[in-house]
Amino acid sequence: MAAATDSVSFSVEGKTAIITGAGSGINFCFARLLLSRNCNVVIGDLGLRPEAQELVNQHSSIDKFKARAVFVKCNVVQWPDLDKLFEVADKEFGGADIVCPGAGIFEPHWTNFWHPPGTSKSQDSAQPAGGLGHYALFDINVTHPIRCTQLAISRWLNPIKDSRVGKASATNPKRVVHISSVAGQTPGFATPLYMASKHALSGFIRSLAQLDFLGIRVNGVAPGVIKTPLWTDHPEKLKMVDESQDAWVEPEEVAEAMLRCCEDQTVTGGYVMEVVKGKTRYVDWKMDPGPSGLGANTANRAVMYAEVFQWLSEPGWGVPRE
Repeated sequence: MAAATDSVSFSVEGKTAIITGAGSGINFCFARLLLSRNCNVVIGDLGLRPEAQELVNQHSSIDKFKARAVFVKCNVVQWPDLDKLFEVADKEFGGADIVCPGAGIFEPHWTNFWHPPGTSKSQDSAQPAGGLGHYALFDINVTHPIRCTQLAISRWLNPIKDSRVGKASATNPKRVVHISSVAGQTPGFATPLYMASKHALSGFIRSLAQLDFLGIRVNGVAPGVIKTPLWTDHPEKLKMVDESQDAWVEPEEVAEAMLRCCEDQTVTGGYVMEVVKGKTRYVDWKMDPGPSGLGANTANRAVMYAEVFQWLSEPGWGVPRE
């Protein structure tokens, strides 16, 4: 990790944040927490769940004594949509001081290693237009947070005319907060693309530690098993959870850890903060013992492993449909 270089403390009070994926789950809880701390929020998502829509409604009016929330419909795999988030932040608030590219998916069947491109359950094409193949999961979980980080750094080093946030420096610090996972510390046979994406993101966070010297702090959280739609809307994933043994980590716990990533002066650039039930810890990249404690794992992973072997036993596995 790079040494902390901020010469002033950082508070979210009076700042503006861009958060992708805040229509639900962890990112919604983080948006709500920031708004409660008088921090404006630009929410980028494909849509809003009722609780997120209510939050936006509550914070939509212009009031100098109250933070505002602005929703921007955004498909994070479309780079022009990401540009638009920053343009809206510029127009509405004079820029953003905090960026959280939090949108992500947990290897659904439609972009899944065990359902190869072109097969019946996959939406990834085996013969894409122009011949440029890709996995949607990596577009969402890896490429989008990397691109958002690039856009943020560019804005902070080259602020627009009349910017309210100004150029990043030790006396005018900025924050990027990513959402990795304990999956970035472990293997996972049933969801190898997801595991690879989170290993990649944790490595990306650590690789940008030196930006601290420019006043730009890039760090992130690595949550355990979080009770959000990423799990609860996917029955195929819930099969791994045995609620008689396993513990859910609440999304509010992760949001509080994300706030610490913004404000805590001991949380430096390149810091990956594991969040399990009731505790957090710094995850080093050297000789780390791995996640432990309630909410760090699931008891019934073998159920999904058996399902994968069943898929592999089917004739023609991986052969694209004509």
